[in-house]
Amino acid sequence: METILVFKVSVLLLHTKLKFAIKAMNTSLPISTTKWTIDSNQSDILIKARHSLIAYIAGSVNKFKGHVNIHEDTIEDASIEFCLDVNNTAYKPGKKNSDLRPTDFPYINFKSTSFQKINNNINFLKGELTIDNITKVVELDAEFIGIKTYDGVNKAVFEVVGQINRKDFGLSSNARQQTRGLSFGRDINLIASLEFSV
Repeated sequence: METILVFKVSVLLLHTKLKFAIKAMNTSLPISTTKWTIDSNQSDILIKARHSLIAYIAGSVNKFKGHVNIHEDTIEDASIEFCLDVNNTAYKPGKKNSDLRPTDFPYINFKSTSFQKINNNINFLKGELTIDNITKVVELDAEFIGIKTYDGVNKAVFEVVGQINRKDFGLSSNARQQTRGLSFGRDINLIASLEFSV
């Protein structure tokens, strides 16, 4: 009887050890991810205020750097950096805009410091945004649009959207347009459409 009991205990211990060993092996297996590098020529940024498009910033004449790691169609990690000379861009002012001009943005720098994944659809990119020597920490919404094919090349499309208070960066802010009396508000929207390739 004692021999049978010892045998059962030994089998149970062996089963438990194997179970934990298999679990440890599974958790230690690397997740297969693909690293995509930003394509400056296919990336751009819009700077918008209420009633107006302040500037369209093409990546072909500015500097974009960074990458995203994608696993099973979700972002696992991201690192984004760009340096923009707004006076050297394809500028398309809105018809109603006489409040802000590209000269109000001598240059814009952004460098991400962390990426936070909430779930498959909600991600935050935190970093330092510098406009004309004033640097603030900002948090931007990051969304993976999907993978598309252009001329046989796969492109991962990634969009970063954020809102800044222009007073935080010392940007000019008139309460209303002189000609139309339209209020522009305090916020400026940044919309970065970024393309990555393997």
